[in-house]
Amino acid sequence: MRATIAIAKRELFGYFTTPLGWIALSAVLLITGFFFGWAVDLYGEVSLQSASSPWGDPLDVDLYLVAPFFGNWAVILLFVAPAITMRLFAEDRSTGAFELLLTSPISPMQIVVGKYLGAMSFMIVMMACTLHFPIMLLMRTTADPGVIISSYLAIFTLSASFVAVGTLASAHTKHQVLALLGSFAILLIFWIMGIGETAHGEGWGSFVAQASMLSHANTMARGIVRSTDIVYFVTLISFLLFATHQRISSERWR
Repeated sequence: MRATIAIAKRELFGYFTTPLGWIALSAVLLITGFFFGWAVDLYGEVSLQSASSPWGDPLDVDLYLVAPFFGNWAVILLFVAPAITMRLFAEDRSTGAFELLLTSPISPMQIVVGKYLGAMSFMIVMMACTLHFPIMLLMRTTADPGVIISSYLAIFTLSASFVAVGTLASAHTKHQVLALLGSFAILLIFWIMGIGETAHGEGWGSFVAQASMLSHANTMARGIVRSTDIVYFVTLISFLLFATHQRISSERWR
């Protein structure tokens, strides 16, 4: 456990000692701030039009303001997660530190979990830096706290699965750019699968959509937390980390 925590701390601090972490954090805050301001402005205009109509009803804050904000944030993760995870193993391979890890008494599983937790810790810091947006919503609107909490849970589970994909991609190459492109390609495929139910309706399209992280996260973002969605993410992340462990273990015995 100590070795795992030490590796996680090393990875987390590594993001703040290199330009990558600060650039990613600044970009996320800038883009999410833009989307939040855009969503508030759009909601204000539509609310004004609805109020001026004798048949207009008050707009649902959760539907017209909370959902678009977190939906756009999910798109941001599609680009940020590969950039965050591309260095996990690829950088160590290029600098020679990977061989030292393999010859150390630290087990492959400790290495994989430590690096994964380090990247996830940075993602959690990133999410914590956006808490002022929902706080403003709760102070100024009638937004449902439950929907906001479940939306953050959706972002967290998406981040956890995206980081697991990126960890696996980084374990297969010593080139960070290839790790970035590989993880982005895999996540894009999962993303496209998530719109299968909308594109094809019931049947095969619905089955394909259920294999995507997107459909399960969308359910959480609507304020519905199902045990099947939690089991899906836990199973997916466990499988990806196990696959990464197998990759690292195979190299130790070469």
